[in-house]
Amino acid sequence: MSDRPFIHDDFLLEGNTARELYHRFAASLPIIDYHCHLPPEEVSGDKRWSSITEAWLGGDHYKWRAMRSNGVDEALVTGDAGDWEKFEAWAATMPKLLGNPLYHWTHLELARYFGVTDLLGPGTARDIFDRCNARLAEAEFSARGLIERSNVVAICTTDDPCDSLEHHAAVAADDSVSCKLLPAWRPDKAMMPELGDAFHAWVEALGAAADIEIAGFDEFEAALRARHAFFHERGCRLSDHGLDTFYAEGYTETEVKAIFAKARVGGELAADEVAKFKSHMLYLFGVMDAERGWVQQYHFGALRNNSARLFAQLGPDVGCDSIGDWPVAVPMSRLFSRLDAEGLLAKTILYPLNPRDNELVGAMIGNFQDGSSAGKMQFGSGWWFNDQLDGMLRQMEALAQLGLLSRFVGMLTDSRSFLSFTRHEYFRRILCNKLGSEMERGLLPHDLELLGATVADICYHNAAGYFDFGLEG
Repeated sequence: MSDRPFIHDDFLLEGNTARELYHRFAASLPIIDYHCHLPPEEVSGDKRWSSITEAWLGGDHYKWRAMRSNGVDEALVTGDAGDWEKFEAWAATMPKLLGNPLYHWTHLELARYFGVTDLLGPGTARDIFDRCNARLAEAEFSARGLIERSNVVAICTTDDPCDSLEHHAAVAADDSVSCKLLPAWRPDKAMMPELGDAFHAWVEALGAAADIEIAGFDEFEAALRARHAFFHERGCRLSDHGLDTFYAEGYTETEVKAIFAKARVGGELAADEVAKFKSHMLYLFGVMDAERGWVQQYHFGALRNNSARLFAQLGPDVGCDSIGDWPVAVPMSRLFSRLDAEGLLAKTILYPLNPRDNELVGAMIGNFQDGSSAGKMQFGSGWWFNDQLDGMLRQMEALAQLGLLSRFVGMLTDSRSFLSFTRHEYFRRILCNKLGSEMERGLLPHDLELLGATVADICYHNAAGYFDFGLEG
């Protein structure tokens, strides 16, 4: 049995070239976390945590899903059990997670933030629980402290058009915060007329936020444009869209206005009406983003809220989502082709959830590169069920073979946890191991400076140049 801990300096780095690439070119680079779900109020308020249970299990549906799979009762997952009891149940799940990315992520977080290199399990749970809680009580273990400690220079949250963005403004006005906290526009609710009363309530909230009385679709669009301008003034330079699939049905403006009016009075919409409305909204948002020079992101392919039982009990985002299989190539192509023909196709990042779509996306982005900027159309990093070792490698391989891996804007956390910045380290190690092993196998030139520059670009410089955050590329 080796005396070396599981998480060590050369974790995931299988050869000398991989090790040199990581330690020399990647490890010390800053982090640009351009898509996450961190609550902005927790940054402005410099949140602290009462225990490692709150920090780890308070809202992490990845862990909840794993615990249920291990036969853990819901009271110990999302219920009212105590902090120690929930942590004990999580620790008992850990040895059963071999091969799951949570095993790597959890031990990386323990090592990097708490100095714990013991394996988490039933026999070590109490000691690790107490050690982590003791560290969380220290002054630097706050939201801002963890951001600074992780060398994060920019964070983009995910924000509804109705949000006030007051917490982003508070952080921007605070000179003691070294990291940029920027909003990202997430207008998904504007595309859901099929939700009936929920859609009606959201439209009312949008009108109040924009100070516009929404009588019809024209005012609806005006309110969205007003909020888009407000977000831009507050530093927003990205949109993000959570889609099942893309929509690009034929429609007329008269039809769209009639569909909106019907939804507003509670009329039941036919499937083709919903598809036409969504098609127009995707186009409209693309136009708005292009007009302001934003980057648009599309996360697509999630089949959400599969368990009616848990949805009724706990609501959305509780670990009951999976991979969907909608047709996507034709509507995606139609949408981008229309925007491209009109000179209104913004910089775009695509994140497929179904890995069957990897090569589809790798090929699709090449159709709409226009020479206006390097890597204008991006195949985003492995998302959700793909942000693990094999998934990241599959994404990078598809991009490398069908496009330009060297122009890739790299990793993001997509997380609600301030302890998840280690996912950037995880990604960087996987990238360096891939390129290092390919060099040693003779598949890439034996030129460490060439590969090192590519690594540094993917880990930081490409993103710094791609996004209009005022960072040095």
